[in-house]
Amino acid sequence: MTQPIHVIGGGLAGCEAAWQIARAGIAVVLHEMRPHRPTPAHQTGALAELVCSNSLRSDDADYNAVGLLHEELRRVGSLILDRADAHRVPAGGALAVDREGFSAAVEAAMGDHPLITVVREEIAGLPPEDWDSVIVATGPLTSPPLAESIRTLTGEASLSFFDAIAPIVHKDSIDFGKAWFQSRYDKGEGSDYINCPLTRDEYYAFIDALLAAETVPFHDWEKDVPYFEGCLPIEVMAERGRDTLAFGPGKPVGLTNPYGPKPFAVIQLRQDNALGTLYNMVGFQTKLRHGEQVRVFRTIPGLENAEFARLGGLHRNTFVNGPRVLDSTLRLKAAPRLRLAGQITGCEGYVESTAIGLLAGMFAAAERLGRDLPSPPATTALGAILAHVTGGANAETYQPMNINFGLFPPPPDRDARGKRIKGRDRKKLYSDRARADLPAWLEAR
Repeated sequence: MTQPIHVIGGGLAGCEAAWQIARAGIAVVLHEMRPHRPTPAHQTGALAELVCSNSLRSDDADYNAVGLLHEELRRVGSLILDRADAHRVPAGGALAVDREGFSAAVEAAMGDHPLITVVREEIAGLPPEDWDSVIVATGPLTSPPLAESIRTLTGEASLSFFDAIAPIVHKDSIDFGKAWFQSRYDKGEGSDYINCPLTRDEYYAFIDALLAAETVPFHDWEKDVPYFEGCLPIEVMAERGRDTLAFGPGKPVGLTNPYGPKPFAVIQLRQDNALGTLYNMVGFQTKLRHGEQVRVFRTIPGLENAEFARLGGLHRNTFVNGPRVLDSTLRLKAAPRLRLAGQITGCEGYVESTAIGLLAGMFAAAERLGRDLPSPPATTALGAILAHVTGGANAETYQPMNINFGLFPPPPDRDARGKRIKGRDRKKLYSDRARADLPAWLEAR
């Protein structure tokens, strides 16, 4: 008798993974520790509980990457998107749901499927050795024993303290009439960083704006977790002294401004993905509210029109360094019987977690059936988010990420007449290309 595949975690990723395995005709056991062991964030013991917003964000499949991911998930046969559509509530162009009705519908689907068994228990530590195929989809609040086991197995810190995240900027939104490429003292390739210079007056105006900006309060269950001293939010550094940033991440040494005099401070951005489309603001982890980040960071010369692929944040999290520890099918390199899915892989958001859960389930099912399932094309939203967590991101600076067009290979810059394609028209190119490339993968499943 064929052994079942085990899925640990009954959130969106885990439920989606279990559903895809069962759709393939394979028995699956879904393990959920709630309500026997609650978490600080969940309010119920229900499967697929939405712990924060009830929104799955934009449903615009033409001009928004998450909307495109919605469309692809529907086309593949996602349980989560199907039940979200069935329990949709008015939210303009977003897909928002009645959270209780949505959760109940997902739980009913799990309970009604003859190949899915739901077991309410905590898996404390690594699963038994005789479980030959396991998907760990335990989210950002993975239980400490299991998180510690994964950390020991992989040799990677799972970051179960406050993880301070720096903003990421789309390269094509940076003004290179003010910013320039150069490494400090021309080390490495000599042009590994983008540099944005500030005069003395610009620097102190930036510090004043930073200190006056509103931050996001901690959840009650986060307040006892200390900052990681090596990754302090910039507003905390600024509170320690107005010149702290100028001697820290904003130090101007070893750089030559090609556009003017030596700057008083320099904000550096480092390439964040293999495609070179995204750049990380070095040392700029922050807990400012998102609107405040956009307002304050656009005062930096060269970033006046910056478009952010991801804004900064600070929260308790548990995730592995996916590009270092996962293979292309989401298996742990150190223990291939284990796959990871959802936010523990370093994706952010309900829809992204669902997508990685869906792919983990499909990969596990194909492996059990002796089939070779190729990865979705990198030009699709599914392929782009998978590539990010399994190798497309820079392992040295890996941080959680939402789906965005900066994760896709860039389309042509110009149309057939040589005219530059920009703005909304360029976003439509990504979506049209993804729609054209997805069907061949769907047929190959």
